[in-house]
Amino acid sequence: MTVTKLINLEAFNEDEELNVVIETPKGSRNKYNFDEKLGLFKLGGVLPSGASFPFDFGFVPSTVGGDGDPLDVLVLMDEPAFAGCLVRTRLVGVVEAEQTERDGETERNDRLIGVAAESRLHTGVRSLESLSPALLEEIEHFFISYNQIKGKEFKPLARSGPKRARGLVEEGMKQFKRSKRKRSSSKKGKKK
Repeated sequence: MTVTKLINLEAFNEDEELNVVIETPKGSRNKYNFDEKLGLFKLGGVLPSGASFPFDFGFVPSTVGGDGDPLDVLVLMDEPAFAGCLVRTRLVGVVEAEQTERDGETERNDRLIGVAAESRLHTGVRSLESLSPALLEEIEHFFISYNQIKGKEFKPLARSGPKRARGLVEEGMKQFKRSKRKRSSSKKGKKK
């Protein structure tokens, strides 16, 4: 996939499934990040021994979240994917959260939860209510501890269903278009 295509990939496909680009596979201690300028996935950090990503973790292209990055998604599926894999995903909910950075600045950093469209194990999961409360607590705990390691605080605010999750994606799409227009107009201003 070329960089231009990845950057221009829409958030939803023609079947109204979410397009998710996996950055970090399930079970990995390595955290990968897509570097838009380089068009590559690069190592962003390593979790301590005993810690790993509980499911595949990625982002929704053509969106911008409260932290200025593409919206984050945790994708439940049968086997781990790989960095750069495009996964058609059914939104099942969101863990709405605030994240406080090391400098004390707090911003929204929600975690969308989805199920791979091709998943056999999770085929019946349509909302967060279909998941066990223990699993949801483990997912929240992962993000809390992951951020603590980095000197940040992750504070879950609410668990919401697929309708709220879709609304956040649609808002992220609007924010992406606004930021794209700003970048475009600032480039024009520099050329003058």
